[in-house]
Amino acid sequence: MPELKDVTSEMTRIARETAYVAVGLGVLGLHRAQVRRQELMKHLAEPKSQGSERLGAVRGEITKQVKAVDQAFEQVIGRVEASLKPIEDRLPTQARDLVEQVHERSREAREQLRSALRAMAA
Repeated sequence: MPELKDVTSEMTRIARETAYVAVGLGVLGLHRAQVRRQELMKHLAEPKSQGSERLGAVRGEITKQVKAVDQAFEQVIGRVEASLKPIEDRLPTQARDLVEQVHERSREAREQLRSALRAMAA
């Protein structure tokens, strides 16, 4: 049983680190979007002719940055999940079910983050 305890503690450590990375990337993405939003607000304060041109450019840039953050985030999550898969396969059924629930909650959290980022970019 010491092996199972080692595996579960390693899974816990990796899951915790994954959550920290996910939250960190989300915070960075939101911060980046907020900076872009502030820039947009400055541009909107300019005269209308310049503002409308810049509005389109800033909107495009925000959308591009949000997509870049999302892609980077998905790459990190994919790598982490791939590295955990061999460990998950060795777990007992109940532990595997628990890990699957964690994955599902993680997917839901990522979708909520994407929705928030899309709302900020719109």
